[in-house]
Parts: sequence; C-alpha cells; structure tokens
Amino acid sequence: MENPKLHTFHIPVMGLAFTIDTPVKVARYGINSVISIIEDHLVEKMRKVICKNENLPYTAIEENETDARAKRITAYLNLLDSIIDQQISRIKAQNFDSDHEINAYFEMLHNDHELKQLYKKFKNSKAEEKLALEAELKSHIFPGTIDVNIMTKLDKTNYDENNNELPQEYCDALAALRGYAQSKIKSSIIFSAGMNPRLFSYCEQFDDFFPDSTGQLKKEIVLKVSDYRSALIQGKYLAKKGLWVSEFRIESGINCGGHAFVSNGMLLGPILEEFKNKREELAQELYTECCNALKNKQKLAFINRPNLKITAQGGIGTAFENDFLLHHYNLDATGWGSPFLLVPEATNVDEDTLQKLAHANQEDYYVSHASPLGVPFNNFRRSSSEDQRKNRIHKNRPGSPCYKKFLISNKEFTDKAICTASREYQRLKIKTLENSISDKAILQAKIAEIEEKDCLCEGLGAAALLLNKAELSHKLKAVTICPGPNLAYFSGTFSLKQMVDHIYGRLNILNNLNRPNLFINELQLYIDYLKKDIEKNLTELNGKKIEHFQNFKKNLNDGIAYYEELFQNVRDNTFLKSNMAILDHLKDNLNRMLIPLTPQTV
Repeated sequence: MENPKLHTFHIPVMGLAFTIDTPVKVARYGINSVISIIEDHLVEKMRKVICKNENLPYTAIEENETDARAKRITAYLNLLDSIIDQQISRIKAQNFDSDHEINAYFEMLHNDHELKQLYKKFKNSKAEEKLALEAELKSHIFPGTIDVNIMTKLDKTNYDENNNELPQEYCDALAALRGYAQSKIKSSIIFSAGMNPRLFSYCEQFDDFFPDSTGQLKKEIVLKVSDYRSALIQGKYLAKKGLWVSEFRIESGINCGGHAFVSNGMLLGPILEEFKNKREELAQELYTECCNALKNKQKLAFINRPNLKITAQGGIGTAFENDFLLHHYNLDATGWGSPFLLVPEATNVDEDTLQKLAHANQEDYYVSHASPLGVPFNNFRRSSSEDQRKNRIHKNRPGSPCYKKFLISNKEFTDKAICTASREYQRLKIKTLENSISDKAILQAKIAEIEEKDCLCEGLGAAALLLNKAELSHKLKAVTICPGPNLAYFSGTFSLKQMVDHIYGRLNILNNLNRPNLFINELQLYIDYLKKDIEKNLTELNGKKIEHFQNFKKNLNDGIAYYEELFQNVRDNTFLKSNMAILDHLKDNLNRMLIPLTPQTV
C-alpha cells in the first residue's frame, strides 16, 4: 500500500548538520524531511552516535576503505530506515487510551484530513465501535520519508593515497548518489543548485530510478528550481534518459536559508503562476519524452502517467500563507525550514546557538558573501563561526585550515584547486592585492571581501557534533548557521506540536514584530539587493551590467503589477489593505531607483 498524503508540509534540508537525523525524530509522525548526504565524515559520526543511543552494534567504515564515501551513506540511510520501521511498529502496538505517540500521530494532522476526522470519530465512539475504528486507524499509520539532498555543485575530483586521480564515479556528488541508490530506502533525492550533467546521467546506472514491474518508482527524483524555464530544461534532460522528475521544488531565490541563488528579479508569485498555468503541459511533455526513452532502452514502462508534484518553499510564516499557496497555486505541499531550527525535537542546534537564535533581532540575519562558492549566503551575525573568523583576522591569520575540501574550486595560485576560504588562498590573494593596489581604501575593501569567506564544511556540521557530544572534526567547534530572514519573526523555542499547530492555524507563535506577507518580504529583499548591487558596481559599470540591472528592475516591476492584481482578488480585506499600502510604497522606492548608464567616480 502506498503511503497516504499525511501532511501538506515538509522540512527541507538545512545546512549539513541541522537536519542530519531529523527523520528519526519526525518520520514516525508521518512528516517528510530532508538530510544532506554530501558530508560523509559527519554521516559516519552520526551513525556512531545513533548506534550508541539505540544500543546497536557499530563497525566503523574507515576513510581509506574502497568506496568508503558511498558505503558510509548507504549504511547511515539503512540505519535510519530500520529505526523508523521499529518506531512505527511500536506506535502501532500502542494503546490509544494511554500512550502519547499514537495519539500525537493523528492529533498533529490538519483538522480537515480524513484520518483526523476518523480519529475524532474514534475518540467519541462507543466501546463496541472502538475496536474496528482502532484497527482502521492503525492500518493508516505510515512513516514520513527519509529524503536526501545533493547540492550538485559539490562534486570535486578525489585522489587515492598515492595522489592519483580516481575515476569520476568517485567524485563527491556521484559517490553520494551511489550511496543513496544502493540503500534500501524508498524515498526521494533532491538535486539542488542547478544541472550537473554527469550526475544526472549517473542516475541511469541504478534500477531504482526506473519503473518496476508495477510501474512504480522506488526512488524518485526531485529538482529544486528557481523558475519554469529551469524546470523544463532539467526535466527534459532527465526525461530523455527515461528518468522521471516526480517533483519540482520551487524555492525563493532570496527569502530562504542557506545559499541564496538570487534570480534576475523574478518573484515567487509570478513564478508559481507560470507553473500553475503550464503544469499539465509540462507533465505531458516530460511524460512523452520519458516513455520514448524507456522504450528505446527496453526498460519497463509506466502503467499510468506518474504524478508530477509542484511544491514551494522560502519565507512562509503563517497558516494563511500556507493555505493560500496550496490552494491558489494548486501546490502539493510547502516547505518550512528555518522556523524548525527553533524546534529541538526536530533539528540539531547546539544550545549556545539555539539561545542566540531564540533572542535574535532582525539585524542579526543578513545576506553575506561568506560562501566559497561565490553565491550569496544567508548568515547569522551572532554565530560562533563569525566570532572565530573575526578573531583569526585580528590575529593576522585570516582564513581557515582546509581539511575536508568539499568547496575547493580555485586554481589562481595552485595546480590543484583550493578553497577561497582557506588560509592558504587568503594569504596568497592578500599578498597579491598588496603588491598591486596602492590606494589604501580600495585595498582594504578588497581584502575585506577576501576575508569574508568562511569555512562551511566544518561550520555547518559542528552543531550536531556539539549537541550529541560527539568527536569534533580537528577540534573545531565554531558553528555556522544559515537561517532565512523569515526567522526574525519567530522568537523562543517550540515543541514539534506547537510548530505543526502553527503551520495548520491552530496556534500563532509569531513574535510581536510587524510581519508583511511573504511576497512583500521577498520583494523588499530583492529591492534592497538590487540597490546594493548597483552601488557595489558603480565604478565598474559596463553594457552587460547595465542591461542586467535594467532587466532586474523590469522583472520586479512586472512582479509588482502581478501582485497588485492578485491582492485585489484576495477576499481577506485586512490582508488587502495592509499589503497594498506596503506594495505601493515599495513600487515608489523601486521607480525612484536610478540605474547609471556610465561608470561613476566614487
């Protein structure tokens, strides 16, 4: 029996550590969540932690073993799957009258869910009816899925102990995919950060990504995308290989956590509208391509066209917004990320960082250039990693020791790629700048840009190790955390039930800050981003940059026009009145923003 659709939200991947074991915390309540599998050292350490907590035997998979990366990932996913199976069996054996978990399973469902209605009927039924209703309820208890995420850009080449380059299947992303594909779990893999042709093509090597004899997929592919065009291009690339994309996960380019893949001024509302209008066209085009490829490969075919899900995430903060997105855009689910950082039952945040988040101000959340990937990165000013970065600069030792090398990409000074956050790169780059720039103000600004890069491999994984009192990597304990700006509207810490009740409108846990609608928040973030980007490039303007800024501004204005029409059609007058006033203000600010046509002297 296929798992029923239990919840209309999922918990997206957050960092390396924050959701690394979230499935064993929430899957027993039917909640889907996503873990990052790119960092195999962390995966292995957490396998050891969980085995100890569950009194299970643990045999280490050493780093020097053949295909250790894939083996570690497979072992970890199989462990989570086994534990969740045991949790579900335990819940099914519980008594509704006395045990908490079986009641919590149904109580957390949306009030309109048919199983919630059946549960209420059971609670109010007479003794002679309870037995049959109890059996029916228990037959519908299924776990949430253990979904995994691979950031496609993290795919460095690896070497053996003699410094010989290994074949491409041992590159980071491909080895991680293999680890997932060889596991026993039935779930989805989410590819984020754009297309990686060799990674996508590698999926063809594993039968679980193709239909079985019943036309079903054991492992599904999900693409995190920023717009319809990207979805169509990537979806067709996979479909021509006989690989079906089961879900397009649309994320705000800027109103999200982690890396911010800023769009060219394209706003979430118009993007969702395009998916809504072209969903059937997209599904049919991909299905036709996929069926042709399966036939050519002499693979088993789908019996019926599989479902194509459309979901959205990034900056959602209220039950009204959640319901509006689901119903207006016909979404299958929404993603709630950053607010779950304040839910210790669901995520891994060390106590020091948790308390800082719980009492943070809006100014503590900002878009930084800390990522060595060169992509804007949502950051937290009060994190211990920020303190560590500044202390290293103060001691005239900027940069980080680079042990794991997941983000190496730069060959400016070396034959082999190194990381721009590394001490080696920053030392070499700063020396070059000092020898080539005489203007002290310009030199300091350039050095500050270099020194802003920070080590994410260690920082994004430290919290889970600290919280679980596990062995730290090279004794590095500074925590990098990357919440979206929407977290500014949540203060304190919450139980899992409280957060789910908030999502479903049974409770309001927002703080007292005036919070505009998620569409308005995103628009404000984009206007601020454009203004700063123009100011940053004033002295280096060229035709390409000017055209980019003009298109960016045009897309924002087109988005505003879309929202003006949308808000007029929303029946909630309070929503209309408050957001229309802010929209008018932002429109005026945008139209007063001038784009210079020639470089400026600053």
